[in-house]
Amino acid sequence: MALFDPQSLNAGVRRREVFGWALYDFANSGYTTVVLTAVFNAYFVGVVAQGQDWGTLAWTSALAVSNFLVMATMPALGAFVDITGSKKRLLAWTTLGCVGCTAMLALSGPGDLWLAGCALVLSNVFYTFGESLIASYLPELAKPDAVGRVSGWGWSFGYVGGMLSLGLCLAYVLHAQAHGQSAREFVPVTMIITAAVYGVASLGTFAWLVDRPAAAQPVAGHEQAGLRRAVIQAWVRLWHTLVAAAKFRDFAWLLACTVAYQAGISVVIALAAVYAEQALGFTQLETMTLVFLVNIAAALGAFGFGHWQDRIGHRRALAATLVGWILMAVLAGVAQTTTLFWGAAVLAGLCMGSSQSAGRAMVALLAPDAQRAEFFGLWTFAVRLSAIVGPMTYGWITWVSGGNHRLGILATGLFFVVGLLLLKPIDLVRGQTASKATLTH
Repeated sequence: MALFDPQSLNAGVRRREVFGWALYDFANSGYTTVVLTAVFNAYFVGVVAQGQDWGTLAWTSALAVSNFLVMATMPALGAFVDITGSKKRLLAWTTLGCVGCTAMLALSGPGDLWLAGCALVLSNVFYTFGESLIASYLPELAKPDAVGRVSGWGWSFGYVGGMLSLGLCLAYVLHAQAHGQSAREFVPVTMIITAAVYGVASLGTFAWLVDRPAAAQPVAGHEQAGLRRAVIQAWVRLWHTLVAAAKFRDFAWLLACTVAYQAGISVVIALAAVYAEQALGFTQLETMTLVFLVNIAAALGAFGFGHWQDRIGHRRALAATLVGWILMAVLAGVAQTTTLFWGAAVLAGLCMGSSQSAGRAMVALLAPDAQRAEFFGLWTFAVRLSAIVGPMTYGWITWVSGGNHRLGILATGLFFVVGLLLLKPIDLVRGQTASKATLTH
């Protein structure tokens, strides 16, 4: 099957548009790969926090603050976008915000906790806004029976972008180390590289991705009422959606499931580098190489899994990835050699691309046409809640256990077990039927 097969796309959608949509995953993946996973997290703990015992907790706390801000705003923001039809314009502003704040991270050095913390919080908030908005385009682009593979295309292309950003950073680090530079000198430059790739690559998205007013279905009269009324309408609309939650019980179960398994994924994303360095003695270079390999596995997993997912069913496919995550946590927790840990890391990569693609595809199927941004905003709420619960739990466990990172990663496996249990009640056919019903606000 050709990449971006026209038979998988809705009427009127061009392959160039899907490429532009996937290009945003390509652009923003460098942020999570370099800032949250491979480079800046370890730099924050080891250099900015100067290796203090509370460094890991400070890192997870900063992420928690950013996620609280997203949780407080994103669902209503999604409703606002559906009302006003301003999705692409808001996506541009969030992109500019994340690129700028990522570049600000380059200014942080030893002891600059407030500067690094504030830039991290803001960059992660803007990144998450953009991630939710770009995801809400998926049901506009793909046919219902193809959302799995189209979502997989996006995720796999995203990991290629993450590898590009990380590869450029890795090349610079090797050059810098050859000239005797320390992490204090070369890590700030990697932040500039990451911000530049994000900004430049996203230009294709804004050039080719199309906003469809018919999909947005703006509320009549908002143009005359102005911004204030549109904001009020957004909160009212969100409230009615929450009141009607019983009609969307399968979507509610999916949100609960998402909180559980994404909590475990958030630990891997935010703390894999910290675990590798603290538990197994990895160097910065080894950690970056490890994450590069994980991204290769994730790209392959997301692309191949998307096609498989559409054939066997989304719920069954997601369950398979959660079993893989449980095995990964056990292997990483008991690993005494780097060889076993590398194997666990490859498994994590395969499961990461697959499970994230599956989650996004399931939301696309369950979101009503007129409330796509709102429902993806609720999904983002769940993902950000998990990003608080997972890393904070890990940080607390390592703190009270005197720095026992192995115990932290083994406990992470429990999140995937709970996610597997919460996945069972979901009926996608019933959920799709509910999504087609018209809500009267």
